[in-house]
This record gives sequence, C-alpha cells and structure tokens, in this order.
Amino acid sequence: MKVNMKQISELTGVSTATVSNALNFKRGVNADTAARILRVAKELGYLDESRITKVKFVTFKRNGSVVEDTPFFPLMLTGIEQECRENGMDMVMSSLDMRDADYDEQVWNLVNDKSSAIVMLGTEMLAEDIGLLRNIASPFIVVDYWTGDMSFDCVQIDNEDSVRYATRYLIKKGHTSIGYLKGNFRITPFKDRGKGYRSAMRHAGIPIVEDFTLEVGTTIDSACAGMEEHLKRGVRLPTAFIADNDMIALGAMKAMTQSGIRIPEDVSIIGFDDLPFAAVASTPLTTVHVPKQEMGRIVADRLMKIIRGATAAAKIQVSTTFVERESVRTLR
Repeated sequence: MKVNMKQISELTGVSTATVSNALNFKRGVNADTAARILRVAKELGYLDESRITKVKFVTFKRNGSVVEDTPFFPLMLTGIEQECRENGMDMVMSSLDMRDADYDEQVWNLVNDKSSAIVMLGTEMLAEDIGLLRNIASPFIVVDYWTGDMSFDCVQIDNEDSVRYATRYLIKKGHTSIGYLKGNFRITPFKDRGKGYRSAMRHAGIPIVEDFTLEVGTTIDSACAGMEEHLKRGVRLPTAFIADNDMIALGAMKAMTQSGIRIPEDVSIIGFDDLPFAAVASTPLTTVHVPKQEMGRIVADRLMKIIRGATAAAKIQVSTTFVERESVRTLR
C-alpha cells in the first residue's frame, strides 16, 4: 500500500501542510520537526533512496595551503549548517584531496552520490578542474570559485571591488607608493583581488612599481618567512601594502616588526577577510570584512532553491565592508 502524507502526518503528530512544507524544504518548519518528518518518510518508503535528504560540504584541496588552518571557513560553515537545520536537512563534512592516493575514487564517489546535495568549497580549484563540476549528478553549488562558465551556481566574495576600495582608501590617506603582498598560490579569489589593486592604481594615475609586488606564502608562518627573505636581500619597501588576505598580512607584519620596521609608522598594511585575531594583533589590522556566517546562509538558501527545482544558474556576489583599525598611517 502506497504511503501518503496523511499517514506521515498521523505518525509524526503534525499537520499535512507541515509535512508537505518539510518534504519540500520550505521555510517555517521547526528544524527538529522537519528532521523527524524526513526520517519517518524515508523509513516508510515515501522517499526513495535517490531523494536528497542531506547536504554534503566538500572541501576541494589542491595543496591545502589556503583552506587549511584558517578560521575563515569554519565560520562560514556555521551559517550553512544553521540554514540546513532550519530546512530539516543534516549536513556532513567531506574532502576531495588531490594529494591522496585514492583521489580518483574520491571523485567517483562524489559525482555518483545522488542522495546528497553538494556544497563545493572551490577556493583551491583551478580552471582545469571545471570538468569535475560538470560530472556531479546531484544538485550542487560552488563557493569561492568562478570561471566564465555559466552552467553552475556559485556564491563568491566581491573580491575585485573590495580591494579596489581598499586601495583607494590608501590613496586618500596620502599613499602613492603602494605595494601588493601576493600569495604564491594564485587561487582565483587572489587573482581577482590583484585586479582590484591594479585597477585602482591605474584609475588614480599612480604607476605600479613591480618591485613593490612581493610574493610570499599563504600561511602566517610561510608569509613571515617569505617576507624575511625579501628583507634580507634588501628590497625597497613602499609606504603601504595591500595583502591578498589577513594570514599573509599578519605574517608579513610579524617579519617586518622583527626587523625593526614599524607598523604603520614606516609601512601601512591592509588585509582581507577580517579573521577573529586580526583585531587583536600587536597592531590591530585594517582589513576587508567578509560576512562569513551570512555568506554561509546565502549558500545554503540558494542550494535549497536548486533542490526545489530552480533551473537558471546564478552567480551571487557577497558584498564586504571595510574595517578601519590601526595598521594604516595618514600621510597628509
């Protein structure tokens, strides 16, 4: 005998309207109630095994240098998990690591998993990885990665405009000698931030001095070591730097401070992300604030729409805010 919503309603003690809303992932159903309805519906065979009942958050790792050991992504995950719970869905964590011997098997399991909707953290993805996305069978959305391909949904930070604003801020503060602290792993978000820096400099008619672009590692320790090497070889420093992110900014600041360079008296610096410890650094870091939890909620909300049948792919850019602290000096 075929199970219907009325029977699920009777077994769970809620109305058929609530059952319908829960099974269609509509807002307004208590998270615990929605989870109970989904569980009962699956146990009774109302939902077949191919029906989406959970969200899988997949971290793509090329070398792990950007997505590991940073508090940025756990904060975003909180927002995704909260939104999933409000829609009665569980979230599970997974990774896709190119360094692993069983990477091909990981890919096969991912693209053939029809029971999970996928949130792919694509921060470390490069253009050649786009084929992986085209093969995913389940509803999915990509976070922090975009190419010109319009066939998949994406939520990303407004990287270029944010750094353009930060660079203009330095210019308004009287800086005309502005450098760029460049992460040595050129992920797409970093490339877009570099475009923002160059655009603002060109628009202001300020020459870009290539010697002021210094490449360093993408962790605090490797950025510190990289800056130490630059300082040892006697590089000429600008009056200010824009950094690809806070990790790079804080590592470079550490190296400069250890070498007797004062922040911001000798060199000003701006980061990106507004990580929790940026505000409590020895010199509190001026930075670009990304609304991490809200970004996570936007990701999950869009994924629910895809599960419910949204067909037109969307590219969503999350706006940032600029946070003034103490790492920038006014020159005029």
